[in-house]
Amino acid sequence: MDYAQLGAFVTNVLFVTTLGWYLITNLQWYDYKIERVIFKHHKPLWHVGYFLIPLIAYYTLYHFFWIFFYFALLPSMVVWHKKQDKKLVLTWRVKRFLILLITLTLFQNFICTLKDMCHIYGVIMPLSLAFAGSWLVENYLFLAYKKQAQKTLASMKDLHIIAITGSYGKTSMKNFMAQILSRQFKVYATPRSVNTIGGIIKDINESLPKDTQIYICEAGARQQGDIYAIAQLLHPQTVVVGKVGPQHLEYFKSLDAIVRTKLELMHSDRLQRAFVYENVTDEPHEKVTFFGKDLRHVNATLEGIDFDIVFERETRHYHTDVLGAFQAMNINAAVLVAHSLGMEHERITDAVAALKPIEHRLEKIEAGGKIILDDGYNGNIDGMLEGIRLCSLHPGRKVIVTPGLIESTKELNMQLIHAMNEVFDVAVITSELNRALFEQNLHVKQTIILKDKALLTPTLATETASGDIILFANDAPNFI
Repeated sequence: MDYAQLGAFVTNVLFVTTLGWYLITNLQWYDYKIERVIFKHHKPLWHVGYFLIPLIAYYTLYHFFWIFFYFALLPSMVVWHKKQDKKLVLTWRVKRFLILLITLTLFQNFICTLKDMCHIYGVIMPLSLAFAGSWLVENYLFLAYKKQAQKTLASMKDLHIIAITGSYGKTSMKNFMAQILSRQFKVYATPRSVNTIGGIIKDINESLPKDTQIYICEAGARQQGDIYAIAQLLHPQTVVVGKVGPQHLEYFKSLDAIVRTKLELMHSDRLQRAFVYENVTDEPHEKVTFFGKDLRHVNATLEGIDFDIVFERETRHYHTDVLGAFQAMNINAAVLVAHSLGMEHERITDAVAALKPIEHRLEKIEAGGKIILDDGYNGNIDGMLEGIRLCSLHPGRKVIVTPGLIESTKELNMQLIHAMNEVFDVAVITSELNRALFEQNLHVKQTIILKDKALLTPTLATETASGDIILFANDAPNFI
C-alpha cells in the first residue's frame, strides 16, 4: 500500500464515520425512526448539506476529495455538533452502531486493498449494513430486555402500577402523585419524561426497587399502538387519562386518532380503576371515574393555587405553592388516585400543601431582582396561555422567551401570538420554525429573533433589568 492508497483508506474510514455520526445523531433525536428522519425532519436542508452533497462529492472529486473533506466538511461538522444544544448521547446503542460501522468499513477496505479490487472505497455499503445490522441487534436486545422487565414485574406480586397518559401534563401529574402517595407508600416513578416503551423497559430493569409498593409510569405515543404496547407490558391496576389536545397532530392527523391512542391505556386485564378527564370521552364504563367537573373555585396567582374538589358528600379546600391554574386539574387527578388507594383526606391535604414545583414547568425563580417563570418543558397552548396570564399580574416590564408551539397548528400559534401582543413588552423568539408567523403578526414593543440560541444569555443580560418578569415558554432544541 503506497502513501496515496493509505491516505484514501484513512479518509474513507473517517468520512464514513462522519456520515454515521450524523445519521445516528438524527436517529437519536427522532426516536430511532428512519422514516421520521427522512420525512419529518424539521431542517431537511441539513441532510442536503451534511449528507447528500458530501456523498456526491466523494464519488465525483475522486483524488481531490480529501481537500473537501479535511478543509470543508470535517470542520463544518465539528461546528455543527458543537452548536447543538441536544448533542448525541453515547448510549450503548450508539456505541454498538459506531463500532459496527467502523468494523465494517475497515473490513471492506482491507479486502479491497488486499485484492486490489477498488479504485475507490465504498461508503453506501458499510452505512447500509451497519444500519441494518444495528436494527437487527437492537430488536433482538429489545425483546430480551422486554422479557426481563416482564419477569421483574411478575416477581413483584404486591406491586400496584399506575399508568398515566394524556397530551400534556403527564409528567406533572406523575410527580404530584408520587409526592402525595409517598406520604403513605413506598413509591417509585419513572424519572424525568421517560414515557416510551423502550425507556420504561430500561427503567424497570435498571432502577425499579424491589420493595416498591406503587410504581407510577407515564405513557407517551407518536403513533397508534404505542400506548397499547405499554399497557400490555405493565397491565396497570390504575389508569389516568389527562387532558387530550392537538399535540403531535402531524403524526396522528386527527384529534379523534389522538383520543383513541390515549385510551389504549385502558386495555389492561388487571384494570381496577380508571380516572379520565371529562372532555376526553363521554363513553361510560363501570371502572371509570371522570374528573374535572369536580374542580371548583380555582384561584391561581404568582403565589400559588387555591381550589376546591367536590367529593360525593363534601367539598374540600386545597392550597399549593405550585403555579398555574392548569396544575389544579393535574393535582385533582392525583388526589382522586390517592383517595382511591385509601389515603385519608387530611393526609392528602397536607401533602398537596407541601407539593414542590416540577422543574421547568412554571418554576418560579428570583434572581438579580428579576422574576423568572421557567416553563421551558411546557409545549401546549393551555399551559403557555396560563404562563402569559400569570405574567400579566406582574406590575413591571414583561419579557417572553419562546419558539412558539412546536408540532402544532398555525391557528394555535396565532392564538399564542395574540395573547403575547396583549401582555408583553419584549419577545425573544428562539426558533426559525415559526419565524414568518411571528414577523407578520407579533406587535410587541420589541421583538428579537435569534438565529442562534447561543445568543440567548447575552441577549437577556443586555435587554432585561431588575424588576422584569421573564417567561420561558416552551423550548425547542436546535434541530427544530
